[in-house]
Amino acid sequence: MAKYESHRSNYRSGHQRHDRREAPQIDVEVGQRFPLTIKRMGINGEGIGYYKRMAVFVPGALTNEEAVVEVTTVAHRFLRGKIHRLRKVSPYRVEPRDSYADQVGGFELEHLAYPQQLQFKRDIVRQSLERYQPRGFKDYDVRPTLGMDDPYAYRNKAQFQVRKTADGTVQAGLYAERSHDLVDLPTCSVQMPVTMTVMRALVTMLQDLDVPIYDEEHNSGIVKTLVVRAAANTNDVQVVFITNSQKLPHKHQLLLRIADELPQVTSVMQNVNPGKTSLIWGDQTLHLAGADAITEKLGGLAFKLSARAFLQLNPAQTEVLYDQARKALDLQPGQTVVDAYSGIGTIGLSLAHTAKEVRGMDVIPEAVADANANAEANGITNAHYEVGTAEDVMSQWAVAGFRPDAIVVDPPRTGLDETLMDTILAVHPEKLVYISCNPSTLAKDLVTLTEDYRVDYIQSVDMMPQTARCEAVVKLSQR
Repeated sequence: MAKYESHRSNYRSGHQRHDRREAPQIDVEVGQRFPLTIKRMGINGEGIGYYKRMAVFVPGALTNEEAVVEVTTVAHRFLRGKIHRLRKVSPYRVEPRDSYADQVGGFELEHLAYPQQLQFKRDIVRQSLERYQPRGFKDYDVRPTLGMDDPYAYRNKAQFQVRKTADGTVQAGLYAERSHDLVDLPTCSVQMPVTMTVMRALVTMLQDLDVPIYDEEHNSGIVKTLVVRAAANTNDVQVVFITNSQKLPHKHQLLLRIADELPQVTSVMQNVNPGKTSLIWGDQTLHLAGADAITEKLGGLAFKLSARAFLQLNPAQTEVLYDQARKALDLQPGQTVVDAYSGIGTIGLSLAHTAKEVRGMDVIPEAVADANANAEANGITNAHYEVGTAEDVMSQWAVAGFRPDAIVVDPPRTGLDETLMDTILAVHPEKLVYISCNPSTLAKDLVTLTEDYRVDYIQSVDMMPQTARCEAVVKLSQR
């Protein structure tokens, strides 16, 4: 999927089978230590064991390991802990390449051998199905996860927070888990090398030029976040300064140094996101230097990527994911297809050479403009994209008499909007493909979709090695 960075809230009530058992009453406190055997791993990559029947979540622990665990959180129905000492070590435990892998998100599985990471992701899909139990789930063909030959140096975008230490040192990195304490990342094994080269050079420039760095506590300063994105197949690199205001002190000197020291950078932008907020991106984006976008090539097509445009973080596996989606859809000449949550059109345009007509929609106007521009730039005349929610636009098309032969959906982590599922069931296309980035919401959505469709297979794809994240392509067909 390629769409604009957005923060859509489409949570809905699901069909989860809740555990009605009363939580055991135990006397335990933070700092207490006890031995624990890890029974399995949870959806976020943490180890799960049981202390007096109470679930204990332990980041960094692996299945079948035995550890002395120190309690860090006491909740009504569960405990959180950290490893104090390992008494029995998994044969699949490996040494992480990144020394900070246990401090920040995005490296939850770097201590687990890669073949076992792939098994874990397949198991997570199965666990999610078991939890929500869509129709016929025990008979689903859940296929082995498709991984990478080299599961490192794959991320095409680094999005790092920027802060200044008490002694005036500029740092750029990620927040420590469950905090706003910044962990400086001078290296990062999962990033494409060029993104880190540019990132560290920018940090040096900010330090040398004494550019005001954002202070979250006092809501002062300017530079909040640095974003560096590289196009793997064109060598374009874009830099975005996300700032607390439109002001960017020493901008002229900064741009001169970028041009002189970082010739690989082809686009420099500024995104304005004022005040304290949990959102990374603001609504206003300014063009500072070079082109206003970069271009990436996927499957023989060229795609324009604006600053806020979302593209899968793993270019090599994106090709694998989209190839699996095309195979699952099995579109035939003369058939029509809807690309829901279309973003800049990557999936739909890859189907245009076979389809009679491709239609898509997205809620971000800039994304729709890019999708239509990408169609024109690639000489594609049978694809059209509109602004609006999938459920609203598809309903309008249905009223006008358009009923697609196939629909492909690639929703955010929150899953499909309930109204959209009702619309899909009403339109009832012959073919339906669901591209999921969250096994839990996938399983929940399948409860509804399997009322009218059967699941032919689920093919998981490892888009983010070393993390617990898992993507999956689901082929559905009419019952």
